[in-house]
Amino acid sequence: MTTTLATAPGRFLRDVVTLGRPWFWPVSLVPYYVGVVLATHRLVPAMSDLPDVAAGAVVIGPLMWWAVLAVNDAHDVDGDRLNPRKATAPLASGRMSVAVAQRVAALAATMAVAVAGTVGLAFAVGTVAALVTGWAYSAPPLRLKVRPGADVAVNAVALGAFGMLAGWVTVQPLNAFPWVMAVLGTLVAVGLYVPTTVADLHADRAGGYSTVAVRLGVAWTRRLGFAAWTAAAMLAVVLAATDTVVPRRMLALEVVMVPVLVGVYRRLVTTAASFRNVVILAAAFLVPCATFALTYTGVW
Repeated sequence: MTTTLATAPGRFLRDVVTLGRPWFWPVSLVPYYVGVVLATHRLVPAMSDLPDVAAGAVVIGPLMWWAVLAVNDAHDVDGDRLNPRKATAPLASGRMSVAVAQRVAALAATMAVAVAGTVGLAFAVGTVAALVTGWAYSAPPLRLKVRPGADVAVNAVALGAFGMLAGWVTVQPLNAFPWVMAVLGTLVAVGLYVPTTVADLHADRAGGYSTVAVRLGVAWTRRLGFAAWTAAAMLAVVLAATDTVVPRRMLALEVVMVPVLVGVYRRLVTTAASFRNVVILAAAFLVPCATFALTYTGVW
């Protein structure tokens, strides 16, 4: 009994951390950092900008993920128990109650809004909008995650466009944002998100979740992801060729990287979608991201 009491708090804290999926935080922090680079033309923000940028990172990273994912898990318990990838999660396994998860979500959301308020009005409004969208994605009556098309749109815009926009407004006014980069980021996010619905197809179908993969089937869902990924790659080439945001000196690399990234997508995702392969693909995409940051800031 003593051992159980001693270890229970540690187990609970680990479950709370797991609820926020720390391995997901880079998914929003990388585009957030790209937005900061776009706004500052620097790899490291100036000291005067650093407090706002750091506060924004806390919001867009851990706090936002805790707030959104805790709500998601609270409404997906039955379905998650049918998914081998999620069956050992805190709520699906029964180690944490729905009520506790909802309290974690409420606390994280409150903290996110409070911290966002210190950054600025635009960032605070965007944070509230993201939290409301996250709730609408998972919770009835809207529950957008089981509405084919809406599930893709919410994830793609939130991760591909909102992340960069959040980084930008910590430093620059909203009306100066280069919106073509939001289009590029959204296309990339579609390409990365759509295969995850294929990986979860059987579990989602068993749980009654009408995701885009359940509605369209594997073949068309893969085509959708491949088309978005290819469109993003081609748009990057056009931007470099016209020296629009993407520096023209990146053009040679873009011409080389486009067929490589498209080929890697076909090999890893189109033929055998899995979360592991999507992670590998996302890691490969960091190469052009890093190169863009170096060239855009004049380091390379």
